Amino acid sequence: MREHFHFSKLQSETNLTDKNTNLAILIDAENVSPKVARDLFAEIAKYGTASVKRIYGDWTDPARKGWKECLLEYSIQPIQQFSYTTGKNSTDGALIIDAMDLLYSERFEGFCIVSSDSDFVRLTTRIREQGLTVFGFGARKTPRPFITACDKFVYFDILENVGAPSAAQEAKSDTIVKRSQNTQERRALTDSRLLTMLRNAVEATSEEDGSAHLSRVGSHIAKQAPDFDSRNYGFKQLSALIEATGRFNIKRVGAKPIQIFVSSK
Repeated sequence: MREHFHFSKLQSETNLTDKNTNLAILIDAENVSPKVARDLFAEIAKYGTASVKRIYGDWTDPARKGWKECLLEYSIQPIQQFSYTTGKNSTDGALIIDAMDLLYSERFEGFCIVSSDSDFVRLTTRIREQGLTVFGFGARKTPRPFITACDKFVYFDILENVGAPSAAQEAKSDTIVKRSQNTQERRALTDSRLLTMLRNAVEATSEEDGSAHLSRVGSHIAKQAPDFDSRNYGFKQLSALIEATGRFNIKRVGAKPIQIFVSSK
């Protein structure tokens, strides 16, 4: 049996990653825009190597033509699935069948399911039952059952370059930028659910001196809230988000890599 690929191997400020981790990328073209492709694959690269990249849809439909350049640029294999009945998403079945074939090949440590469709909940749980990690990617409208079925779920709108500002927008004054940052900090400070989740994670992972390693805090949160991401609050790093709340002490030890410890004030 393949060794279980633990979520703790993910790359972020709070986790490690194995660049050689083989991932199968399965995209539902029926409800994913090609505009997210660049940032999607940049995000996936943080978690491992995209060994298989497949996208499912009815490519005779003019609505799918926007994907053509992306398929060539990112070497994504398009899988044709005709829409046999109006109003029915027949691509789901094709994606699920392929996912199971890939699962039983035992060549992968993780799967990336790119869709905002709840129809993949059972597929996701089945893959995890086999001991593999599942990363979900979708829009904010994604049903909660699919989000919680994944080990990690990332919303399209928080990917680094999605909706990147134009040159004119980048030229806005520092005052506007600072105002935006202050707004983010106020949101982090007043979000009671976030504050409770952070405090519980710190308490659950703390040592006898009351301090907890940031990586353990992040892992603890991820197990309970797959869609948690500091970028949801406007911060690229978890340490910056925690610091912005003003409720915790942050201690940095050493250099490259810096060890970060968190404790409640």
